[in-house]
Amino acid sequence: MESLKGHFLISTPQMPDPRFQEQVIYICAHNDEGAMGLVINNPNQDISLFEVLSSAHYPLPQHPLPPVYIGGPVEMESGFILYSSDYHSDNALQVTRSISLSRDPRLLEDIGKDKGPSDFLFLLGYAGWAAGQLEHEMMDNSWLTLPADLDVLFHTPDNCKWKKAAFKYGIDISMFSDLVGNA
Repeated sequence: MESLKGHFLISTPQMPDPRFQEQVIYICAHNDEGAMGLVINNPNQDISLFEVLSSAHYPLPQHPLPPVYIGGPVEMESGFILYSSDYHSDNALQVTRSISLSRDPRLLEDIGKDKGPSDFLFLLGYAGWAAGQLEHEMMDNSWLTLPADLDVLFHTPDNCKWKKAAFKYGIDISMFSDLVGNA
């Protein structure tokens, strides 16, 4: 199977795991050893980015900050920053030409100083799959794979991302049947 890096995984109505129902995951890594991605539409109601920056004694911007997201059920205490590649960091994984991923706390400090990337999500935890696990879940019709869209990723309200990510490709995900597919 081709790498899904830089794609969305969109849970289908057949998703058996309640933690992933109506979720959109941005895949950051996918190879023969497994896959890693971040849930991009599940804001954390228990903590704000303002609190994260304050507790680290970083500067606080004067404008509103985006929510902190629950990136997945693995390592919920670990922070990840998914961001537009207009910001350069030596400590980052370039997922695609336009998206990078980092765990560098200096990036958070720059966000507080308004010197960070133009678009970003701060996430706690990630979703991970062992070798062949994601492919098996796709064969069970739990996921639809589609190329990621930056507008959905960074500029769409969280409660609309699930439907909009699929609708960009003409798919009404709420009506998705037992067909296996990707675009």
